Amino acid sequence: MAQPPNPAPTRPPGLDGMADMILGWLKWGVLAAGVAGLLICAVMIIVGRRNRSATAYEGLIGSAWILGGLALASVAAVIVGAFQV
Repeated sequence: MAQPPNPAPTRPPGLDGMADMILGWLKWGVLAAGVAGLLICAVMIIVGRRNRSATAYEGLIGSAWILGGLALASVAAVIVGAFQV
């Protein structure tokens, strides 16, 4: 029985550099947002230490979400590669 063709993914001609540049910008944006988010959450935890427990709680929960987002961003290429046809 004949198998259907299954070519490897190839970049469109002329878009090699642009795709790499856009992915690089996105990676940089995720890292910058992650650092800023963690710093903001740290400030919320510090400020919420006295008589503002809701603020500290929101900072703690926010930092967990940020770490989850950074973890997802760090394995994005691996996840996409796992579903490659």
